[in-house]
Amino acid sequence: MEEEKKDFIPPSPDFSFFVTTLSLQTSIVLGQIANPATNKAEEDLVQAKFLIDTLGMLEEKTKGNLNPDESKLLENLLYELRSVYLSKSQGEKK
Repeated sequence: MEEEKKDFIPPSPDFSFFVTTLSLQTSIVLGQIANPATNKAEEDLVQAKFLIDTLGMLEEKTKGNLNPDESKLLENLLYELRSVYLSKSQGEKK
């Protein structure tokens, strides 16, 4: 076990990795991806909204400080996640 820890090299902490990780967590709570802990699709729209709002806050706070690729990635992730969230939250109200 100790040997495995020594061999593990974490990825470089960059902005794209960070927002992609948040996006993945959001996809899990939107039920698009099975929760790795349970292997089941689970939906938590309150948690999804929190994560989407967090990504939105990052977009607002980093405006003008990201390179074009980072900016486009965040914009695309937010568009996709907001679309899924809106679809699921409207479906819940019917």
